[in-house]
Amino acid sequence: MKSILIFLVMPFMLLAQIKKDSIKVFYLGGQSNMEGFGYVKNLPDSLNKKVKNVFIYQGNPVVDNDASGGLGKWDLLQPGHGTGFSSDGKTNTLSDRFGVELSLAKKLQELYPRQKLAFIKYARNGSSIDSIGTAGFGAWEPDFKGGKGMNQYDYFLKTVKGAMAVKDINGDGVEDVLIPSGIIWMQGESDADKTETIANQYYSNLKRLMDLMRATFRNNDLPIVIGKISDSGDDEDGRVWNFGELVQYSQEKFAATQPNAAIVRTTNTYKYTDRYHYDNNGFIDLGKQFANKIFLLNSKMANKSKKAN
Repeated sequence: MKSILIFLVMPFMLLAQIKKDSIKVFYLGGQSNMEGFGYVKNLPDSLNKKVKNVFIYQGNPVVDNDASGGLGKWDLLQPGHGTGFSSDGKTNTLSDRFGVELSLAKKLQELYPRQKLAFIKYARNGSSIDSIGTAGFGAWEPDFKGGKGMNQYDYFLKTVKGAMAVKDINGDGVEDVLIPSGIIWMQGESDADKTETIANQYYSNLKRLMDLMRATFRNNDLPIVIGKISDSGDDEDGRVWNFGELVQYSQEKFAATQPNAAIVRTTNTYKYTDRYHYDNNGFIDLGKQFANKIFLLNSKMANKSKKAN
């Protein structure tokens, strides 16, 4: 009888051992309008709370050559992952600001019902891709050699490596399998206000950076959605980004020519809290638009895969 009982119980024991949770993970990167300048105190009740079954690993955002850049830990998503957020790798310190992550999560939950979701976020206020255009905020240039040779690209790598190394991101005792499902990128303003040369190089700089980011997630076809920069016009000549049109052209070119890429253009309708940053409604809408675009790209990929098989 004991042998029979063991025989009957064994399959259930094996299932318990091999059970894993599948979690779609999205990378959020860029500069200040990705870092997030919305005010938590002005959030609607529907977004001002912890988000069940959505998790976030945000790398500590710092200037170039700071060894603390990219440190982070997994946590349940909630307001406070905007500018002013910090992490020492053991404790996350929330701020009074938020970015696109809250409305992005809510919309993705509607699009992927009953699916656990996760965000890996590393964004740095004022950062440019071109190292010549950093103005002290930081650069994403992969071949950066200034100072100690550490920059925003290195912090991206550190953030992703730290996030993907965790086998149980929500601490429920079940191993999590993180499935890279997209890159969401909001950046370009700091490459648009320096020189015409830097702005003209934006397409090639963006393409190379996105290629390397895709390679980091080991998927050369990973969907990418970028946000098109806009201009508040809050300057004497009516243009904050003097070469903004050149960067906008490069962003449109990227979305039109690169596989599995899309662009969000609604940014030109957003209001601002200062000359650089969207207001609360802007960040909330931008998150929704990113969700719709990344979902559509993933759906197209899934349909192509079905037809191929």
